[in-house]
Amino acid sequence: MKRMKNIKVKDRNITLSYSRITELYPMKIIAIIPSRYESKRFPGKALALINGKPMINRVYEQAQKSKLIDAVYVATDSKAIYDSIVDINGNAIMTSDRCSSGTDRVADAARTLNLEEDDILINIQGDQPILQAECLSELVQPFFDTADLPMATLAHAMHNEDEINDPNNVKVIIDAKGFAIYFSRAKIPFNRDQKESVQYYKHIGIYAYSNAFLQTFTKLPHAPLEDIEKLEQLRAIHNRHKIGVTLTTFDSPSVDDAADIAKIEATLVNGE
Repeated sequence: MKRMKNIKVKDRNITLSYSRITELYPMKIIAIIPSRYESKRFPGKALALINGKPMINRVYEQAQKSKLIDAVYVATDSKAIYDSIVDINGNAIMTSDRCSSGTDRVADAARTLNLEEDDILINIQGDQPILQAECLSELVQPFFDTADLPMATLAHAMHNEDEINDPNNVKVIIDAKGFAIYFSRAKIPFNRDQKESVQYYKHIGIYAYSNAFLQTFTKLPHAPLEDIEKLEQLRAIHNRHKIGVTLTTFDSPSVDDAADIAKIEATLVNGE
């Protein structure tokens, strides 16, 4: 797909109206939030209450705030999660219980929706309840800057040493043109001589793909480094597919266990 360069898509009314963009390049931008009820560390996490509201509902509502996205869906194999979204008049899709990952679930939902190959799919993790809608525009910007880009993601500068050393915070190193070189749970790059300060970047686990690439990606065999690091995006790098990385000022903390609920609640303004 050939996309128009130098279009800033932070808002449908900035620089060039979104209607004009889609007139020239009529692809849809669809956000899909994969969600399952079972979680090894936190069973029922998707429906855990954050100030009285299920977490999956919060993620859905945050994604809906983006002016760029044509539609938001939750993709799940759980009737309870499906009902939670439908109860707020949201869009939910029941997917196969054979999906082995959230990415597989997004691809399954895309097939159900009969999306075109050029449509852009945003994969939003269902455990990021304070996701900022603005970062979704930043996420898709590389698709308008780089023709035939298959995949994009976000990164956020880290400064706290404990945060940098935490293996739950995946680090990414980026080349001069803004493409990912590698992702790791380790502290990369390694500052051997300790003579210079190093800026470390936290990978924000939100992805965008062309639908064509997503369907291809989910059929690729697991890569050795993917299985070692338990990082699915390394499958793309192993197969020499570019991942565009946009630096964002917006962090998007995830809920990994029950203790994280209180941390998220503490960040909410007026309990919302």
